[in-house]
Amino acid sequence: MKKLIISCGLFCLCLCIQAQKKWTLRECVDYAVENNIELRQQALNVKNSEIDLSTSKNSRLPNLNASLGQSFSFGQSLDYSTGTYQSNNAAGTDFRIGTSVPLFTGFKIPNQIKADELNFHAATEGLRKAKENLELQVVSLYLDVLFKKEILRAYQEQADLSKLQVERTEILVESGKVAVSQLYDIKAQQAKDELNATIAVNDLALSLLNLSQSLNLPDVNGFDIQEPKSEDVVTDNLSSVIPPDQVYKLSLGAKPHVKEAEFKLESTKKALKVAESGYWPTLNLDMSYSTGYTHVYGKEYADDAERDRAKLSNQLRNNERKYVGFSLSIPIFNRFQTRNQVRAARLNIENQSLMLDNVKLALYKEIQQAYQSAVGAHATYISTGKAETAAEISLKFAQERYDIGKSTAFEFSEAKTKLLTSRSERIRAKYDFIFRAKILDFYQGKPIDVE
Repeated sequence: MKKLIISCGLFCLCLCIQAQKKWTLRECVDYAVENNIELRQQALNVKNSEIDLSTSKNSRLPNLNASLGQSFSFGQSLDYSTGTYQSNNAAGTDFRIGTSVPLFTGFKIPNQIKADELNFHAATEGLRKAKENLELQVVSLYLDVLFKKEILRAYQEQADLSKLQVERTEILVESGKVAVSQLYDIKAQQAKDELNATIAVNDLALSLLNLSQSLNLPDVNGFDIQEPKSEDVVTDNLSSVIPPDQVYKLSLGAKPHVKEAEFKLESTKKALKVAESGYWPTLNLDMSYSTGYTHVYGKEYADDAERDRAKLSNQLRNNERKYVGFSLSIPIFNRFQTRNQVRAARLNIENQSLMLDNVKLALYKEIQQAYQSAVGAHATYISTGKAETAAEISLKFAQERYDIGKSTAFEFSEAKTKLLTSRSERIRAKYDFIFRAKILDFYQGKPIDVE
C-alpha cells in the first residue's frame, strides 16, 4: 500500500507543480495543426501548385529575348585594284532583341490554366484532409487519456476498499469471528489491487506521453488535459448519432478528400483538352530589332566620307533591321505523339473517375461502421450500467455478510472483482461511444470538441 501511495502521490505532485495549465481538446488540436511537420510539407505542396498556376497564367504574355554577339576574323584578302594582298583583320559586334506573342495555341493555354487551377484546389483540399486526419488522431489520443484517468480512479477505489477491508478483517480476527487465513487472503487481494492501480498510473502516464508527442511539444513534463465538465457526456453526444444516409449526404459536401478527388477528376478532363490542342495549328506574332558594327584593323579610308560611315554610331544606325511577322505552325505528322497523349489522358480520366467512386464508397462504408459502432457502444454502455448497479448491490450484501463472518474473503473478493469488471467495461463502452459519436460529427463537418 505504501508503494501505491508513494507512486500516486509523486505522479499527482508532478502534475500539479509542473503543469502550467490543463489542455482542452481544442487547444490540443490547434497546437498539433500548427506544429506538425507533415502538415508544413503539405502546405509547401499547395504553394508549389500555386506557382504552377501562376506559370500557366503568365504563358499568355509575350516573351522578350536579347542577344549580343562578338566575333573576330583574321587573314588577308586580294585587292583587285592594286593586285596586292592586304591584311583583313576585323571585329564585329551584333545586337538583337526580339519578342513572340502567342495568338492561338489550339486552346492549350486556357485549358492548362484551368487544369492547374483545379490542381491547386485539389492540393488545398489535400491539406485540409491532412489536418482533419491529424485532428482525428489527437481526438483518439485525448479520449484515451480520459479513459485511462477513469480506469485509474476505479482501480484506486478498489485499492482503498481493500485497505478498509483489511482493517475490518483484522478486527474480525481479533474478535475470533473469522480465521487468520482470511486476513492473509484479503491482504493478497489488497496487494493485487495496489498492483492494478500502479499499472493504471503507468498506463495513464504513457497515454499522456503519446498525446503530448503527437502535439510535438518541446517539453512534455507536467502535461495534462482538461476533463469534461459535463456530468453526462454520453447523453450530450446522442444527437450526433443519426442514420448513415443523412451523415453521408452531409459529408459529400463537407469532406475535403471527396472534394480533392472531384477536383482531380475535373483537372484530368482539362488535361485531355490540353492534349487535344496538339491537333490544332498554332499562330504567333514575332517582332525583332537588330543592328551591328564592324571594325577592320589597319584599314585606310579613301576619304572623310568613308571614314565617317565607318564610325560606330553611323554603323549602328545604318545597320538597323526591324522585323514584324506571323508564324503559323500546322501539325501534319508527329509520330502519333498527340494521338497517344490523348489516349493516355482519356485513360487518366477513367481512372480518376473510378478513384472518386471508390472514395465515396469507402466514405459510406466508414460512416456505416461508425454508426453501428456508436449504436453498439451505447447499448453496451446501458447494459454495463445495469451490470455495475447489480454488482454494487451484490458487493454491499457481500460486505455485510463478510463483516459478520458469514462469508469468506474469497467470496468478498469475487464480488469486488465483478464490480471492477463491470465498471471497467462501462468506462470502456462510454469512451468508445464518445469516439464513435465524434467520428460521426467529423463526417458531418462539425467541429470536434469535448466539453
